[in-house]
Amino acid sequence: MYQTITMKQLLRGVAVLLAVLIPAAVYLGARQKSGPAVEAGSWGLSFQTPGQPPKADVTADQLREYDAKYIGDTNGKTIYLTFDCGYENGNTGTILDVLKKHNAPAAFFVVGNYITSAPEMVQRMVQEGHTVGNHTWSHPNMSEISSRKSFLEQLQKVEEAYQTCTGETMSHYYRPPQGVYSVDNLKMAKELGYQTVFWSLAYVDWKQDQQPTEEYAMEKLTQRIHNGAVVLLHNTSATNAAVLDRVLTAWEADGYQFGTLDELFAD
Repeated sequence: MYQTITMKQLLRGVAVLLAVLIPAAVYLGARQKSGPAVEAGSWGLSFQTPGQPPKADVTADQLREYDAKYIGDTNGKTIYLTFDCGYENGNTGTILDVLKKHNAPAAFFVVGNYITSAPEMVQRMVQEGHTVGNHTWSHPNMSEISSRKSFLEQLQKVEEAYQTCTGETMSHYYRPPQGVYSVDNLKMAKELGYQTVFWSLAYVDWKQDQQPTEEYAMEKLTQRIHNGAVVLLHNTSATNAAVLDRVLTAWEADGYQFGTLDELFAD
């Protein structure tokens, strides 16, 4: 049998449907304008055009809410050098020599083991005017840490080791290990007074048994450089130590100058 639907019932049904669809359309339109929300994940970049900033998972504006950055002013020629330091294998000294030659400041993100096993390198970084940032005590997957106490412990133990090593208070710059993060992590870092530093330029340089050739490194680093770049390199890479002088020379020839994280976050 067929049920007769009155005009009043039909209009009521249309009204209910519109009440559901209109807010959804407004929400989706807002999402399209502002981009995807910041979600847990591993930091990723898509390099599409040589000399231009890559496409990142989230926008600089979205990260700003959490006092986090991955890129500087793209209208200027200042770039920011950063190194992740998981352990010492003899390359950091050469890297520091090259930075000194070019009068280029850098930020070194260290884990707990690096401070305790290579204190002389950490001391040299400080003495030569570089920033030493927090890369956590044990390099865990931080997105799996939801407890504020556990999160604080990962950062605080590095701070204490750094102070013992250098006699100074550590700068409150934080880089999540492997770029893995969660929104809760970003919030907790901000609440603890930390500024989170991602990156806008990197290449696969961390595999010790598969080090890239110097030619490959030069190609990637010179093609991917862009205004405001936050460069991520690993101190353990023999290739980085070998080509860094040539890379910095090429960047300087293109008109780039080197800035500090303090300058990056001052914008």
